[in-house]
Amino acid sequence: MVRIRLRRIGLRNQPSYRIIATEKESPRDGRFLEILGFYNPRTDPFTIEVKEDRVYEWMKNGAQPSESVMQIFKSVGLLDRYEKVKSGEPQEKVLEEANEYYQSRQAEQKTRKS
Repeated sequence: MVRIRLRRIGLRNQPSYRIIATEKESPRDGRFLEILGFYNPRTDPFTIEVKEDRVYEWMKNGAQPSESVMQIFKSVGLLDRYEKVKSGEPQEKVLEEANEYYQSRQAEQKTRKS
């Protein structure tokens, strides 16, 4: 079974994550099938870059997001847009909406001090 989950990257005490598609049994930092995006919780607001068209494709083929990825997707509205695609709305229109959302989120991002 394929899962969409986080893979930790970054230095010690400075984590950032890749959003990846991988087999459920593979280790956290082990082999993966595809990189779907990037997530950095240390910036304010958090940084996220996602290839939504690839996420839609994986989810359509049965990939299940992990709980943490599900929370991230809900916070940026990706799951709502995926439901629109599933209900028959053209994917190009939904992807344009996603691009507008990500452009509006482009604020000056500062790294939080721990």
